[in-house]
Amino acid sequence: MHEVVRQVMIRGRVQGVGFRYWTMREAIRFGVGGWVRNRRDGSVEALFAGSTEAVAEMITRCRSGPEFARVDDIEDQPVAANALKMIRPGERFSQLPTV
Repeated sequence: MHEVVRQVMIRGRVQGVGFRYWTMREAIRFGVGGWVRNRRDGSVEALFAGSTEAVAEMITRCRSGPEFARVDDIEDQPVAANALKMIRPGERFSQLPTV
């Protein structure tokens, strides 16, 4: 099992539909660490860290999102593990404030 860290930008109707909560719940379910937050441009940004398989599954699930979301585009790229420092102490996956 190889540990990877990927940053994901999700665009479409992804705010106001429970996307961040859904992402947090799914990440915990699949044992993925990281964080999720809204962006002022209307997108959702997430950072996923975990096994190659679990992170790939999270990205695949984000292509559909929760029931009322409409995902138009997803971009993902590898990032350095130090990006995980934004996780709140005591949490494996955090919902961060909008930027």
